[in-house]
Amino acid sequence: MSKEQFQRMVEEKGISLSPTQLEQFNIYYQTLVEWNEKMNLTAITEENEVYLKHFFDSISAAFYYDFSKPSKIIDVGAGAGFPSIPLKICFPQLHVSIVDSLNKRIGFLNHLADRLHLDDVSFFHDRAELFGKNKDHREKYDIVMARAVARMPVLSELCLPLVKVSGTFIAMKGAGASEELKEGKKAISLLGGKLVKDERFLLPFEESERHIIIVEKLKSTPNKYPRKPGTPNKQPII
Repeated sequence: MSKEQFQRMVEEKGISLSPTQLEQFNIYYQTLVEWNEKMNLTAITEENEVYLKHFFDSISAAFYYDFSKPSKIIDVGAGAGFPSIPLKICFPQLHVSIVDSLNKRIGFLNHLADRLHLDDVSFFHDRAELFGKNKDHREKYDIVMARAVARMPVLSELCLPLVKVSGTFIAMKGAGASEELKEGKKAISLLGGKLVKDERFLLPFEESERHIIIVEKLKSTPNKYPRKPGTPNKQPII
């Protein structure tokens, strides 16, 4: 996906990018490649691939969910900033936070935010299981997002405790998401959520399967969740 194709295909979905925003994506790409030489941020470094598999793929959540309102978003395990930083570029009114367990990635994100002149962004170095117990963050976010972090039973336990009641949990998934949703049904319900929709589409050009799973938070998450670090992975709620 060339930059021109990226701009056109995003615009076809109703997202018009200014020259400033397009330059932010350009700087994002350059910074990602530069830092990737000294630390492992992504296996995808070719420009057209980054624009398709990272930038366009991240923004695809906005094709199925309205990000136009000022909202507090937290991105769990965002790594190099996907999907929340591309969404922040497209929708500057969003307040974006990221929690990640690797401090080196937090260093990259702070540098990136400076390069992109982003306001209203916060980055936290923590395990998601511990972060979800923190009273300053538990059930404080309008939207909690995660892309390619863990299977749905585990991911629900990491993310739903951070979603405020009446807020939204958005999981971005690839092929196999339907099976994961069956696995995650018990966890979603137990943690206070309800599946609203599972939107399936094909990523342009390579036609790989993608899913945008949207879960509404109906009631508070029981206090015992999330469990201590490592437990959700070892003993998922199934």
